[in-house]
Amino acid sequence: MSSTRLTLDQLRARVADGSIDTVVLAITDMQGRLQGKRLDADYFLTDVLGQAAEGCGYLLAVDVEMNTVDGYEVSSWENGYGDLAMVPDLETLRLVPWHPGTAMVQCDLAQHDGTPVAVSPRQILQRQLDRLAGYGWQAYVGTELEFIVFRDSYEQAWDKDYHQLTPVNQYNVDYSILGTARVEPLLRRLRREMTGAGLTVESAKGECNLGQHEIAFKYATALKTCDDHVVYKTGSKEIAAQEGVSLTFMAKYNEREGNSCHIHLSLRDEAGTPVMAGEGPHGFSPLMEHFLAGQLACLADFALLLAPTVNSYKRYVPGSFAPTAIAWGRDNRSCALRVVGHGSSLRFENRVPGGDVNPYLAVAALIAAGLHGVEQQLALEDEFTGNAYVSDAPRVPATLREAVAAFEASEIAALAFGKDVVRHYTHAGRVELAAFESAVTDWERRRGFERL
Repeated sequence: MSSTRLTLDQLRARVADGSIDTVVLAITDMQGRLQGKRLDADYFLTDVLGQAAEGCGYLLAVDVEMNTVDGYEVSSWENGYGDLAMVPDLETLRLVPWHPGTAMVQCDLAQHDGTPVAVSPRQILQRQLDRLAGYGWQAYVGTELEFIVFRDSYEQAWDKDYHQLTPVNQYNVDYSILGTARVEPLLRRLRREMTGAGLTVESAKGECNLGQHEIAFKYATALKTCDDHVVYKTGSKEIAAQEGVSLTFMAKYNEREGNSCHIHLSLRDEAGTPVMAGEGPHGFSPLMEHFLAGQLACLADFALLLAPTVNSYKRYVPGSFAPTAIAWGRDNRSCALRVVGHGSSLRFENRVPGGDVNPYLAVAALIAAGLHGVEQQLALEDEFTGNAYVSDAPRVPATLREAVAAFEASEIAALAFGKDVVRHYTHAGRVELAAFESAVTDWERRRGFERL
């Protein structure tokens, strides 16, 4: 399988010879999921290419269960839940090796007059990339998604109400070659078929929770990484379903280690030269110092874009490898921001996001935070050494409610993203909170059924 993307000429040739008959047309919604349509390949080439398809605007105005929700400006009963244009980005054209005869293209969302939809996650990231480009910089990003695999199918998991599922490993298999071999047929298929979809696989390894694993992909330009991230996340679930098993990326499945999505970011100039390394302390350039200082200054304000669900905040437990302290350190996994690499490989890792993150929103938040540091010439505080879990450093927001309030009140967020984006995602956070607070949990039943 080739690791290159499909060109338009290759697509036409494969449609002509019958080897491709279906094109998946997809956008990424607020929750970071691929949504869209499967098109006849001939129809895509003759009627959609160079134009657009249409999809209901409610794709950016529903909760995770696809319930229509009042209070959004982009789409509502008041405006008739009209359509938005799905505009294909041919740079994303790729094979989908886990489905016969199938290609995929990802889309931007636009109004019918061609105006970009400002609250669309891909457009939010693009706006921040445009700001970076104004300085002559380009962001390179890597995302590291962890997941837990169960021997139960998705249907069986549903029927069990997600209780007492059987993980594919019965013990901690972090770095274990023997333990990962137990699920290697699935991991190998994921690696090979993601390669065929145009991703560059680096490695696979076990993690700490029972049945937990991670497949790492090589860093790329920010937009490509985010496009690949959502293809991988959807594709891995589809492949797991075909294999009769299930996997989850939810941030905190149980009381053991959660699923993280550490995000690495570095910058290069227009000539492709890395610009974060320099002659300053720690081998940093002034740009790196300001950019990292911006991360610290904005992390609490932007936490909603890094941790979007109630469940996200269950990860932040001292000693869990998920951060609680807003601090930076050299190769220090107790800090929210971990600086790694030297010279041309110098970069920072944000350890706050979990597996439920929308990558476009999170990377947009990292870029906006860095640009705030640059534009305000923020000074970088001293490196933290030691155990940040027991430090007096500022804390990562502990609940979704805290994160929603911080994002809504943030002047930095309003300037960086626009008030329309702040209103939209603040409302999404409140919808999530309302759904959670109206639910009766198993914990409440166990605690109160008899004893209260």
